[in-house]
Amino acid sequence: MLIDDYVADLSRALAGPAGPKRDLVVEARDSLTDTADALEALGLDREAAERAAVEEFGVVAEIAPGYQEELTAVSGRRLAALLFLTLPTSVLIWSAIWHLFPGDHGAWSARPAWYVTATALLDVVQVVTGLYGGLALFALGRGARRFGRTALITRSLGLTVMVALPLCGTLSLLVTAVSDLPPGFDQLAPVAVAELVTSAFWVLQLYCAVRCLALTRRARA
Repeated sequence: MLIDDYVADLSRALAGPAGPKRDLVVEARDSLTDTADALEALGLDREAAERAAVEEFGVVAEIAPGYQEELTAVSGRRLAALLFLTLPTSVLIWSAIWHLFPGDHGAWSARPAWYVTATALLDVVQVVTGLYGGLALFALGRGARRFGRTALITRSLGLTVMVALPLCGTLSLLVTAVSDLPPGFDQLAPVAVAELVTSAFWVLQLYCAVRCLALTRRARA
């Protein structure tokens, strides 16, 4: 059937999150089917009705970019929401950990002069990145008509993660390395949970960032 072939071509032309992509393709199929049914009711045979519906809908090369832009925006919104929620959460979690542990142990007295600067910079990078995620979430959602530039904003989110993650990882390692932590600190349940949660956040951020960069690279190509 012509509609089936057209929808298959459209699906192959698109890349993005599976659920939203499937919804867009199903929506296109339903629209084509409704048009073909209406034309058939007017007296056209099925093949002619489907051909007319496909011609009216437009060639895949013309339709696909609009659909792809929406899929790119979906990926961008997911990453933006992830940054907006997880980075400030990470700051709060570790702020609580470092205030509760190691308590009166010598970890604070042994720290070098740059320790406070490093910890402050770590917090600032995470909070600023999270706030940018919030702004990008608005720009890709309700503010899309005002700001436009969906692919550019989505790509900037991916690049932001690629810069912020190594920086945060490096600062975290430096801060931990110079802290005179008590024996078994890493085995404490709250610390272990905080490390697990933070690692999961970072993996999700990296995965979403790679996907966003791939989609925007595809759009540019």
